[in-house]
Amino acid sequence: MEIRRATTVSELLAAGHLYDSPPRARWAEAFLAAQGHLMLIAYTAEGFPAGFVSGIEMLHPDKGAELCLYELSVDEAYRRRGVGRALTEALVAEARERGCYDVWVGVEPDNEAALRTYRSAGAREEGAFSMLTWEFEVKDR
Repeated sequence: MEIRRATTVSELLAAGHLYDSPPRARWAEAFLAAQGHLMLIAYTAEGFPAGFVSGIEMLHPDKGAELCLYELSVDEAYRRRGVGRALTEALVAEARERGCYDVWVGVEPDNEAALRTYRSAGAREEGAFSMLTWEFEVKDR
């Protein structure tokens, strides 16, 4: 497995089987252009995208920079092989290199696979919290 930062739209689109929905080239381009957004992709020896982790760096006047682990996905055929942990560790290392004071991720309390992965990569529990969302109809831009 080789983990590389995605830098082109074609790399993001080639990993489309790992996303929740089909990727759009315009959104992939905007993702790459947005300051603080990054995606690391794990490739097999054959060059197949086996998993990805995405992160968003955020800056606040009284805290400095932190990184949100936005999403982690591993192709079903490559799960339970350490790919998710390796991607998470690579994202944490990137956050350290950027000078972030921490990395955080929101996880549903019953998502045992995700909890195991993040704990195995060194994360510790901060306690329960509630996440509230405002959902909007997505319009193709």
